[in-house]
Amino acid sequence: MSLKSRGGEFISSKSNGGGAISKRWTIFLCLSSFCAGLLFTNRMWAVPETKDILRPSGTTKDKLKLVSGGCDSSVRDERREPKDILGEVSKTHHAIQTLDKTISNLEMELAAARAAQESILNGSPVSENLKVPQSNVKPKYLMVIGINTAFSSRKRRDSVRATWMPQGEKRKKLEEEKGIIIRFVIGHSATSGGILDKAIEAEEQKHGDFMRLEHVEGYLELSAKTKIYFATAVALWDAEFYIKVDDDVHVNIATLGTTLATHRSKSRIYIGCMKSGPVLAQKGVRYHEPEYWKFGEEGNRYFRHATGQLYAISKDLATYISINQHVLHKYANEDVSLGAWFIGLDVEHIDDRRLCCGTPPDCEWKAQAGNICVASFDWTCSGICKSAERIKEVHQRCGEGENTLWSAVF
Repeated sequence: MSLKSRGGEFISSKSNGGGAISKRWTIFLCLSSFCAGLLFTNRMWAVPETKDILRPSGTTKDKLKLVSGGCDSSVRDERREPKDILGEVSKTHHAIQTLDKTISNLEMELAAARAAQESILNGSPVSENLKVPQSNVKPKYLMVIGINTAFSSRKRRDSVRATWMPQGEKRKKLEEEKGIIIRFVIGHSATSGGILDKAIEAEEQKHGDFMRLEHVEGYLELSAKTKIYFATAVALWDAEFYIKVDDDVHVNIATLGTTLATHRSKSRIYIGCMKSGPVLAQKGVRYHEPEYWKFGEEGNRYFRHATGQLYAISKDLATYISINQHVLHKYANEDVSLGAWFIGLDVEHIDDRRLCCGTPPDCEWKAQAGNICVASFDWTCSGICKSAERIKEVHQRCGEGENTLWSAVF
């Protein structure tokens, strides 16, 4: 169909109508496509909400609870930690103490074996005292008293036997009931098997109260003798204390035992009359120290150490000497040597003046006041002056009495 326009031109209505519809539909379809695209894109690329990501499943919740519970228990453990640490420290300390005792026992057995072996290697017969006990269990003793003596001191030994040292069955009873061992300590002469050694062997057969050392006697060898004495004594007898005393000193055994018993809970005890004398550099004088230069400038004094007439050390220190005897240095004076061996060790020095009383009237006055002396001697003689003749008087006036010994409880 054709229509004539005002200008005389013909316009096709079909053509015009089709064009107009196409434009509208085109715009509509474009808008529809755009909206459909937006809708499709939103559905395909929708980002999950944050709360959906953080929402755990049931299994995850259980795991978190376990972790949380573990953290809580850790906090509780941390709160209990100081107590637990103290408990562990206490257990460790106890274990160390037990280990120390075991090591100490093994060291004693080793020292005994060494002493026996050295005797064999030196070609000397092993005495009954030096034989290693067959049983692993040793009798326990309170103390071993070693009386330092010399070949020329027979009269002194007899005076000691007649006064403060029990004899025969009484000495055996003292060992069994009171746990106290007493022996005269002596080595050998320079001429092995000579007349001096034979005299001691005859005396030993009569009294049975000697402790023979693998040592050559000599005044300048007292430090070596002291070292060998402690090493041998700790190998032979398992005691709490080991004592060295000179044969010209009077001793009250019961008072010595009760004095030492007050310190038995301590492991490293060094007890005696402590002193610090001058270091004598001048040659020819008594107690001259050839190595005086080691103690500083001339005129210096020694470190604190127990006087040599009588001193006591605990088992741990005697064992220490036994194990290290080959490297312990010997000074001219044996009391200085002993003190030097303990320098640098954790040792308690106990100064007890009852171990160095004077002879009557000093020890007599103290006994009357109830303060009985452990040991009595004269400083001027480094022992009882003319002890073989005077020790009986000292014993009568300053002795504790025989009943005191047998009634004492240590």
